[in-house]
Amino acid sequence: MINDKVISIILGGGQGSRLYPLTESRSKPAVPIAGKYRLVDIPISNCINSDIKRMFVLTQFNSASLNKHIKNTYHFSFFSSAFVDVLAAEQTMTSGDWFQGTADAVRQSMHHFLNHDFEYALILSGDQLYQMDFNHMLNKHIASGAEISIATIPVNAKEATSFGILKANEESIITSFIEKPAAELLPDWVSGVSDDMKSSGREYLASMGIYIFNKDLLVELMKDKSTNDFGKEIIPQSIEKHKTLSYQFEGYWTDIGNIDSFFEANLGLTDNIPKFNLYDKSRRIYTRARMLPTSKISGTHLDKAVVAEGCIIHAAKIEKSVIGVRSRIGKESTVINTYMMGCDYYETLEEIENYKISILMGIGERCFIKNTIIDKNCRIGDDVRINGGPHLKDTETDTYAVREGIVVIKKGAVIKSGFIIN
Repeated sequence: MINDKVISIILGGGQGSRLYPLTESRSKPAVPIAGKYRLVDIPISNCINSDIKRMFVLTQFNSASLNKHIKNTYHFSFFSSAFVDVLAAEQTMTSGDWFQGTADAVRQSMHHFLNHDFEYALILSGDQLYQMDFNHMLNKHIASGAEISIATIPVNAKEATSFGILKANEESIITSFIEKPAAELLPDWVSGVSDDMKSSGREYLASMGIYIFNKDLLVELMKDKSTNDFGKEIIPQSIEKHKTLSYQFEGYWTDIGNIDSFFEANLGLTDNIPKFNLYDKSRRIYTRARMLPTSKISGTHLDKAVVAEGCIIHAAKIEKSVIGVRSRIGKESTVINTYMMGCDYYETLEEIENYKISILMGIGERCFIKNTIIDKNCRIGDDVRINGGPHLKDTETDTYAVREGIVVIKKGAVIKSGFIIN
């Protein structure tokens, strides 16, 4: 099987500053998404569904929770060669530096990859939301005789100015590349796309940051220590020297690069027909099996709400919101346009009494929460009003931050009763 000749390298990203404060105490791939998953579950699940089961996750910042999640989640048979290994930046006899970029991360980890027999390296990002069968891309890569393949997605003129844009010929071979082109340059960068894409104005091919490299070429390219990044250096420099294929993907894909895109991707799951389909049996998203009880909801009006398992909810109303595992919401509270990540554990009555806990984990009674991300294990007291929106300026405090009008309650924060952000 061709899958046995592939290893997958999942790039965990750098410090994740654009997703701060969600990355204050965890790496970007470990950020909780959709109420019960982690971002890293997306590329790992895509690999498993494509029968690619040798995976490395490269990271260097706040990797403890990522290590714990992968250790507790991805268990394979003793008789299988499958694995998911986390490789953090490490000091060796040849390098004592942090990863300087995506290519440098692969370069510094290459000795681990070469302990395995493979012919193709599938390089993925750890912060994207999509569902793809990598076998289709791999088969086209092999059939075309390409040395590099890049997954591309057709975008419109407005989006094109924010991406690296590739131009491909009639055989889908990439001939040129431009990083974030100015609008007046776009007419020269139209590529052949399907009629559906053309009719919606999506005629420009953006790089998705998903690559296939032939092993020998990847090893050779990594010898040049002057290049640190795939998207900015390796790919542009390789197009003229090595046969590079564009693999067009027309499904749902989004780059979880900042708080706004993260928020939008999560709330998009509440749509009647979500663009990202968590209910597809053939393309399951895998995560840790928690064995939680069912959620209990009393007297609550629910409209476009996604509620994970193990919740206890007495709210008056939950609208267009994602409620994560073990969440508690008190009586007469209203939650709108909010992603509540939930909690890592339950508080027992004995603990509440013994430690005299006055503000319980979750949302208290008579609260109004809108346009907000509530990180894990937060305590929000009674009569709290948080009304996020464009009227709020970006700000930073010990317990919350505001990014582009979205209020982010920090992990483990305690918000006292009667607190108002309006």
